[in-house]
Amino acid sequence: YTLKRELSTQVNNTYESPSWQHWLGTDGNGMDVMTRLMYGGRISLLIGFVVVILEIVLGIIIGGIAGYFGGWIDSLFMRIVDVFNCIPAMPLYIILGAIMDFLKINPSIRIYFLCIILGLLSWPQVARMVRGQILSLREQEFMIATEATGLRTSKRIFKHLIPNVIPQIIVMATMGLGNVILMEATLSFFGLGVKYPYASWGNIVNAVNDIYVMTNFWFIWIPAGFLILITVLGFNFIGDGLRDAFDPKMKR
Repeated sequence: YTLKRELSTQVNNTYESPSWQHWLGTDGNGMDVMTRLMYGGRISLLIGFVVVILEIVLGIIIGGIAGYFGGWIDSLFMRIVDVFNCIPAMPLYIILGAIMDFLKINPSIRIYFLCIILGLLSWPQVARMVRGQILSLREQEFMIATEATGLRTSKRIFKHLIPNVIPQIIVMATMGLGNVILMEATLSFFGLGVKYPYASWGNIVNAVNDIYVMTNFWFIWIPAGFLILITVLGFNFIGDGLRDAFDPKMKR
């Protein structure tokens, strides 16, 4: 019984070098680095996809309405976009991170707050693009036909105008996904993003804040940095490919 109890409470050594048991070693808390990287990738990609979906939905709604109606509605929405563009993002992230630390927000809830904050500050670029495309599309013959047939305004916008902007939106989404992952990694590196015990690639790289860890335990932070690099490069290559595929000028 005593032996069984000792085995059940056995923990891994901290900063253990890579071995057959721990392929990438263990971190400062004795946790397997490879396992943390897998869970961290899941959270980093979750944040990336949620933020991109949020900014795309907001951008389509606001940009579509502004571009279709024009006039004072367009001016009002574009002034709102200008206000969001003028907000200094990094100081705001630092302030909100400090507030969440002070209120001791649960780490799981903090992830969703991070998604909402990143999404609310990144939709204006999508809204501007959608508005510009719709301004050029709304005067074309097919839109005159939809007006003549008596279709509702909502159907004209979301069934006939928005689908014509989907290729550009897909390109923005794929390229924006890499930017969101980088931003999450930056915030987690500064201690403003995902908190322990949850893992993300950013807060794993946070280990380089300790010069001793950075110089002596490369297996703690280099794999996470490499995964961030290849993931962002991958999404950027996908965005470039989709841009070329959807660009009529590139077709022969």
